[in-house]
Amino acid sequence: MRVRLILFAPFVAAATLAAQQPAVEPPNPVRAAYTKYEHLIPMRDGVRLFTSVYVPKACTAPQPMVMQRTPYSVAPYGIDNYRTSIGPSDHFLKAGVIAVYQDVRGRYLSEGEWVEVRPHNPNKTAKAIDESTDTWDTIDWLVKHVPCNNGRVGMWGISYPGFYVSAGMIDAHPALKAVSPQAPVTDYFMGDDSFHNGAFMLAANFGFYTSFKPQPAPTRPQPAVPFDFGTPSGYEFYLQMGPLYPGAARYGVAENPYYRINLEHTSYDAFWQARAIWKHFKGITPAVLTVGGWYDAEDLAGPLLTYKTLRNDSPQTKNHLVMGPWTHGSWARGDGRTVGNFDFGQDVSAHYREHVEFPFFMQHLKETTGTPVAAATMFETGTNRWRTFDAWPPPTATPRTMYLGASGALATTAPKDADAFDQYLSDPNKPVPYVGHVQMGMQRDYMTEDQRFAATRPDVLVYQTPPLEDDLTVLGGIAVDLHVSTSGTDSDFVVKVIDVFPADYPTPEWKGPQPEPANRVRMAGYQQLVRGEPFRGKFRQSFEAPVPFVPNQPDRIRFTLPDVAHTFRRGHRLMVQVQSSWFPLVDRNPQVFGDIPKTRPEDFRIATQRVYRSAARPSSITINVER
Repeated sequence: MRVRLILFAPFVAAATLAAQQPAVEPPNPVRAAYTKYEHLIPMRDGVRLFTSVYVPKACTAPQPMVMQRTPYSVAPYGIDNYRTSIGPSDHFLKAGVIAVYQDVRGRYLSEGEWVEVRPHNPNKTAKAIDESTDTWDTIDWLVKHVPCNNGRVGMWGISYPGFYVSAGMIDAHPALKAVSPQAPVTDYFMGDDSFHNGAFMLAANFGFYTSFKPQPAPTRPQPAVPFDFGTPSGYEFYLQMGPLYPGAARYGVAENPYYRINLEHTSYDAFWQARAIWKHFKGITPAVLTVGGWYDAEDLAGPLLTYKTLRNDSPQTKNHLVMGPWTHGSWARGDGRTVGNFDFGQDVSAHYREHVEFPFFMQHLKETTGTPVAAATMFETGTNRWRTFDAWPPPTATPRTMYLGASGALATTAPKDADAFDQYLSDPNKPVPYVGHVQMGMQRDYMTEDQRFAATRPDVLVYQTPPLEDDLTVLGGIAVDLHVSTSGTDSDFVVKVIDVFPADYPTPEWKGPQPEPANRVRMAGYQQLVRGEPFRGKFRQSFEAPVPFVPNQPDRIRFTLPDVAHTFRRGHRLMVQVQSSWFPLVDRNPQVFGDIPKTRPEDFRIATQRVYRSAARPSSITINVER
């Protein structure tokens, strides 16, 4: 026994000594390979923008620069404080590319005034600025002052930084050769972060602007103070908050001018139109790789509109689009194998970073050879496979109209009844939730959520096909044509397209360390949200000039759901759900025409909604089906 204690004693002592030593941090690969510089780069009006530059220690050959401009801080600050990664992915670090990060005008350590989605000015005088000129001036300074650069620059950014990429490619500096706007803010009112078809995206915006606030410039980042919602249930919080203006005032968010913009500009007025950056996508000279996620709950519309506009208005541009099964920005991190309840069986994000994004930049910044990136690289859900196309949507996809029918049918045969409709009562004080469980704010992956909870509600209409005899591949947007009436003077109509799994569909084997929970989601009969959008009825004639409904008088709403690349497999069903609320993803419509943020609590009224399905008033969706 004594011998065993003697032998064991050194190990005890070593363990005690190790516990007393500070933890050794893993080596920082950026610090090991790069030297960091910080600059205040002068703009044409004299304002200086704070810029961090990471240059390889060993300059064996001139390298291109990849740049990101952001309103979210280029921290860490100080030439001895290094990021742990640079560029869009680790492939750029391994290639020894120069990386540049810039605080945009008026944010953090940059001088000047920050403006929310600063409008582009196509008629600038010599000293006038916008985000395009700030990008031009920055690149001009970089290529003249940064050591070891080869005179070629690329830009990338996700979400708000994606907007700065889009702005920077307009009237681009000659050295800007390749850009990648990823989930770019493109038109805040028309389908982007703030409004979808006139309906305010409440949970996402309220949550975001509790932390994204005005700041004096220059200033370093301050520790964020989390907002106290006082409940884990967003449904409960936003319902109790009541009308938007007094609710924002009660919780101190009305003091934030960036949030208040959404309450002051509730139609597509001059304020929003001036910020529609896509209207200036003409004569774009850099090659463009636009990236988006099929399940991006924030900026799904931006990448699709960017690609489409470049195709139509700037046809000489080397224009590429990538869409994968991703939530907001998830292509830039992790392997991308899963979203919500779905496993795609492959490392989708890692594949994109290695085989699409990195080769795109290298081909234009280093002029490397290799297989050119396709015009459209699209992940097809349902079959879970990558596909490439010469254009998007592919011209081989043909329209197929599917009509809402009697007894909840959905078929290609147009209705023949002289007068037919389905109706429901919509109560804005008991809105339809957007997910079937307790959730605070906007759930990042709600766009794959099971819709069975909604299908059982009396205020949701359900239409579906019989089990499909063959695979049905849908490529492109989904057109909605509803003939409706309401007993109110304004109403929302939410349309959801759903993939219904067979009743015998297997649930993946449970592999958790604990016993399988009884409430685990079963995939048999799963109703997967494929695409869904609200439409605020008062904008049915114009997003600039809303008009009320005439109570109980039939009217028409037409709009298009964002693109999909999805295959409804044989044995599945295609389902359409129609409802008049989607809460708190979307703010409540009081169903009384007016300025909704200023509506009084007593103005929220029950309305009778009718969806017509007659020969004279057929309601339908039109999908683009691959032949």
